[in-house]
Amino acid sequence: MTDRVRVFVPRDSAALSVGADEVAERIAAAAGTAGRDVEVVRTGSRGMLWLEPLVEIETAQGRVGYGPVAPEEVDGLVAAGLLDAAPEGLGLVEDLPWMQRQQRVTFARVGIVDPRSVDDYEAHGGYAGLRAALAKTPAEVVEEVVDSGLRGRGGAGFPTGIKWRTVLGAESDVKFVCCNADEGDSGTFADRMLMEGDPFTLIEGMTIAAYAVGATEGYIYVRSEYPEAVEALNAAIESARQRGLLGERVLGSDLTFDMFVRVGAGAYICGEETSMLESLEGKRGTVRAKPPIPALEGLFGRPTVVNNVLSLGSVPAILAHGAAAYAELGTGRSRGTSVFQLGGNIAHGGIFETPFGITLGELVQDLGGGTASGRPVRAMQVGGPLGAYVPAEQFHLPMDYESFAAAGAMLGHGGVVVFDDTVDMAAMARFAFSFCAEESCGKCTPCRVGAVRGVETIDRIRAGEDRTKNLVLLDDLCELMTDGSLCAMGGLTPMPVLSAVRHFGEDFGVPATTTTGTTDGGTP
Repeated sequence: MTDRVRVFVPRDSAALSVGADEVAERIAAAAGTAGRDVEVVRTGSRGMLWLEPLVEIETAQGRVGYGPVAPEEVDGLVAAGLLDAAPEGLGLVEDLPWMQRQQRVTFARVGIVDPRSVDDYEAHGGYAGLRAALAKTPAEVVEEVVDSGLRGRGGAGFPTGIKWRTVLGAESDVKFVCCNADEGDSGTFADRMLMEGDPFTLIEGMTIAAYAVGATEGYIYVRSEYPEAVEALNAAIESARQRGLLGERVLGSDLTFDMFVRVGAGAYICGEETSMLESLEGKRGTVRAKPPIPALEGLFGRPTVVNNVLSLGSVPAILAHGAAAYAELGTGRSRGTSVFQLGGNIAHGGIFETPFGITLGELVQDLGGGTASGRPVRAMQVGGPLGAYVPAEQFHLPMDYESFAAAGAMLGHGGVVVFDDTVDMAAMARFAFSFCAEESCGKCTPCRVGAVRGVETIDRIRAGEDRTKNLVLLDDLCELMTDGSLCAMGGLTPMPVLSAVRHFGEDFGVPATTTTGTTDGGTP
């Protein structure tokens, strides 16, 4: 019998949806039949979703990839020498162009480690950040995060360290750390992939945050559509407790911190931080008025850190390698890396982590391979369903917060949804309003009523009813929603609408240059 061979098969939801479980089972069965000693390790996905299920064979030179592998192909591949990396495959996974052009920080271990193994996590540098944090004072940890330039990856881009500094300075006998994992934006899946592929990174990041601000309890609010992520997190949390990485005297220190997973009920509005807090308290998910801000009066009225998965998942590397190393990446006030997600009508969809500053065209055309349909790219929606539609003429835009803001758009969670030249942009503008009407919590009138009136107005424009008058009305309505809505649900819904009119006016029956008000220029 030959030496043991390690085979890696993802257990990420995307891979599972195309048969990864059956592929793993068939590899084990075929190896047994062939008398081979094989260890099948289930990992997260490398992020090249067009290659899933991606099977990797460990060799002395590195992991050799094969994909996509269909279950019915396994027996033939094993007979041809798959377990010896003999048949022609993709080559070394780390040498593939998609991987070579990345600089993975938050996703450094995703696709490499067994997400259920604390030992594997620590063997690949895990918990170095927490150990470094515990050697500092809480205030020093906060300033390290401030100095790194880390900004919230959930949309607004608020400096993470400033939020932590506010919670640290708040007087309270109880404080909380809440992770917003209610990833509901279209074209976004990085949170899910991190939770499924490397949950200990999130756990470590939350534990560092707890130490930094003086919190004793944490909650991860996960959307109900992510059952595999919930299972992965619960398994990892229990392993961390058993190893003394959660609970009393974490790693022998004075820190007491534990965390729990809570599953949402599917409401998009609970991605807004105060709605999430309401839901965590057992109430209906509706937006709270600010002030007070959650950093001072958050969960159950106590000071609360609220960050999303990618923000907290970036923290361990910052503490392990220092703020300066992280701040060296990126451009301007957009420091570090971002995990961009390519979806929609695109040839090569997946996740791509790189420092801020790569252009939209590099992501969509060079790395994404253009559209899956083979037709020209016409538009891209960046930043979820409330993000602007960016025309192909702006492929030169750098992927950073300031460049997108200057272009009347937003980077948001880094999701990019691609459309070819057959898309009806008036229909997409209508969808923005209908989505808001469906998902609004109903608390404020501009959002609750404005979205419905928006659908009606665009229907009249598309029908050719007094287009000039209705375009002016549309502009006024968008201004009202932007200025009068209680939260970003209503406040940002005009962004995709106005960008569609501004850049694709012909779909509304008028040249783009004839539109008025905020539709002709800056950020709505």
